Amino acid sequence: MKSALVRALSLLFSFDHEIYQIVSVSLRLAFISTLLASFISIPLGILLGFSRTRTAGIIQVIFRSLMAVPTVVIGLFVYSLLSRSGVFGGMGLLFSPAAIIIGQTLLIVPIITSMMIGVIQAVDPVLVETLQTYSIKKGRYYLIILREVRLQMVLAIVSGFGRVIGEVGISMMLGGNIRWYTRTITTSIALETSKGNFEQGLALGIVLLVTSLGINIILQAGVRHE
Repeated sequence: MKSALVRALSLLFSFDHEIYQIVSVSLRLAFISTLLASFISIPLGILLGFSRTRTAGIIQVIFRSLMAVPTVVIGLFVYSLLSRSGVFGGMGLLFSPAAIIIGQTLLIVPIITSMMIGVIQAVDPVLVETLQTYSIKKGRYYLIILREVRLQMVLAIVSGFGRVIGEVGISMMLGGNIRWYTRTITTSIALETSKGNFEQGLALGIVLLVTSLGINIILQAGVRHE
């Protein structure tokens, strides 16, 4: 194990091309997925957070339930849409980075949306009443609210990123684990470990661990600042 660890560190510090290409693919796909999910989830979270209707309450329950859906279920759902017999089969997206992005985006939309709903519902009622008293335009009203909860909003986005960077089911099913194209950190770890190539799997595991640690440090720093 010690020698495997030494070889793994050697791969990292020698800037092995394949290792860093895999890391690059993972980070790029996770970043794009998180960005797309944020564009969907933040407005939706604000809308549902302020709404007090029964329909909004039902939708909130649905989103919270979707947070627990396994990644392979989402991967299977998207696979059925993108396969040749699927609705979007003619677009040729299956086993491509775009397919992974679609699946990962669907994975974290419920997470970021649910967190944003909680953030909006926790806004100081006095602030909301004050803004409503001054009859501020809707656009400016929401901007002021977002400024107040900007830290929590960033934490929700970072949490979504942390979820996709470590998932494996969607990347494997929709990307096909194609070398130099759709191979991510997690799919490569699974492949290399099954082949007995522990040093490369361990090297990627270290990268994933450092990334997860960095995300947690950001979250903890944000909570303490708050």
